[in-house]
Amino acid sequence: MKEIAFCSATELAKMIRDGKISSTELVDLYLRRIEQLNPKINAVVTLDREGALKQAKAADKARAKGKSLGPLHGIPITIKDGFETAGLRTTSGAPVFKNHTPKVHAAAVQRYVDAGAVIMGKTNVPLFCADSQSYNDIFGITNNPWDVSRSPGGSSGGAAAAVAAGLTGLELGSDIAGSIRLPASWCGVFGHRPSFGIVPFRGHIPPPPGIVAEADLAVAGPIARSAADLKLALDLLAGPDPLTATAWQLALPKPRANSLKKYRIAAWMSEDGFPVDQTVQRVLKGVISALRSEGAAVDEKARPGFNAADSFRTYQKMLTPIIASGFPSKVLEFLAQVAQSEGERSDLGIFATDTHLLHRHWLSANAKRQAHRHMWADFFKRYDVLLCPVVSVPAIVHDTRRTQIERTIQVNGRSEPYGLLLKWAGLFTHVYLPCTSAPVGRTAEGLPVGIQVVGPYLEDLTTIDFAQRLAKVIGGYEPPPGYQGKP
Repeated sequence: MKEIAFCSATELAKMIRDGKISSTELVDLYLRRIEQLNPKINAVVTLDREGALKQAKAADKARAKGKSLGPLHGIPITIKDGFETAGLRTTSGAPVFKNHTPKVHAAAVQRYVDAGAVIMGKTNVPLFCADSQSYNDIFGITNNPWDVSRSPGGSSGGAAAAVAAGLTGLELGSDIAGSIRLPASWCGVFGHRPSFGIVPFRGHIPPPPGIVAEADLAVAGPIARSAADLKLALDLLAGPDPLTATAWQLALPKPRANSLKKYRIAAWMSEDGFPVDQTVQRVLKGVISALRSEGAAVDEKARPGFNAADSFRTYQKMLTPIIASGFPSKVLEFLAQVAQSEGERSDLGIFATDTHLLHRHWLSANAKRQAHRHMWADFFKRYDVLLCPVVSVPAIVHDTRRTQIERTIQVNGRSEPYGLLLKWAGLFTHVYLPCTSAPVGRTAEGLPVGIQVVGPYLEDLTTIDFAQRLAKVIGGYEPPPGYQGKP
């Protein structure tokens, strides 16, 4: 029998509705697990024991009166520390915000709360949610529950680690550079990057607190132990911001097919300039074989019709100015000097150049982005989903002493730039496509590997449905060793 702590949020919600467990009992279970297991991984960095138990008791009283608080009635959850939570410290990993206690929830957090969720605490992130590893000067380093010498990823690393270790029922992550998808892959859980614009991002840090303008590229989305939970969460999260709710509503299309065999599947597993380690390739090849064994047709030659490197370069031009918008003037001055001396001859030069992108150059990149969006729309007239790697390598050993420009990763025995970690995720970010990261197996070392299921714009339910059906054939969530049998 599955341990309660590892049940999906969907299963936990049913258990509460059926009276098999109370919210108070469930919160108490997760609080005890956090106390005993969190020191190993440092995923949960702010905890509100008293508040969580108070919320749980209120949920139990409501149920006793026959009242439902919503689909997440009494479910204990944690929230990525990039999202503001009313009355609970929110830092985004930045010392300047170490005592920041918001008065209202971020828009996406509020939607979980309105559905009856119980917020227990916050999970760790890198400084300003801007790294593929999760560590900062306030809370330290978060470890991967599958191997504590390795990173759980970033920036939603604490979130994915907490879900994987059975410390929470559900999470809320954010993604501008693979920050939901990469940690989900490295920790062996499910994550969904929604189509851009369907989940309000207001209340996330960055930008600074109080900013109501929503940045390009960035989205909020769920991290969970099942694809069913992704759908449950997206149903709650998706919808217009109050500012626009007067004029429009959201009705996401149903999944395109009702079986793996009926899905028109494309696979993009290799690309020049986007190397994938053999340890990951072996697992992903197993997915293709499993699909074909189920009678599904998979086209491994399908491509969108444009150069991948050109698409990623466009993404960089759209991403870097957003990241650099909060840099101190001294840093910007230094980068201006680098841009002048280096041009685009090095990774640092490219980054420096993009931090000072003129608006007319951004408009040119945006025109190319829109052209690529139309090409993707044509592609998805022929195919329903595209399968590709989430990231080139399994979870990396902690590397936090060097700067991101100085860091390298090992791919098939060769040193590659640290920025390679963003490439497969970045291909789909600036074109606003929905992407589901689904666990599909492990390397010979026992490290989780995820696959990225990409779909047409606004057809999020197709990628989630495919991931759910795929999990019945290969992969799916499994608890990491050493976390079972605890209280």
